[in-house]
Amino acid sequence: MLKSLTPLQTMQMVFAITLAVIIGAWLFEFAGYLPCELCLKQRWAYYAVVPLSALFAIAKPQWMRQALIIVGLIMLASCIFGIYHSGVEWKFWAGPTTCTGGGAFTSKLPDLDAPVVMCDKPAIRILGLSLAGYNALISGFVAFLAFIKARQA
Repeated sequence: MLKSLTPLQTMQMVFAITLAVIIGAWLFEFAGYLPCELCLKQRWAYYAVVPLSALFAIAKPQWMRQALIIVGLIMLASCIFGIYHSGVEWKFWAGPTTCTGGGAFTSKLPDLDAPVVMCDKPAIRILGLSLAGYNALISGFVAFLAFIKARQA
């Protein structure tokens, strides 16, 4: 099925997948699974790719190769960041001191009304993977798809 996709259809698929993922993240947050600092930073790639992929889907066809490469690079970075966050959750390596373990004091006064969400404690695991793990998988798939189709464009 993926071989039959045109570069334009691939960009439309990138738009649909990334939009669905960010809406899903918002729904989990609405359901009470509050995001940590790293979770919020992982969304940046989606905030960039959703409008870019919509814009690139109406761009001139001769620019589609470059557009797919740009989207692929952003999603590759998101994949790497998702792997990093998953590693923090599994305690493979330390995360930022401001959101792991017991937290850390900073020079700013803390907001005592804000809930504390630790980056090394996943809010939910589905089939053994946290949402950061799913971000790594989905971002990696979208990056792979974009790079494969960029070669064909």
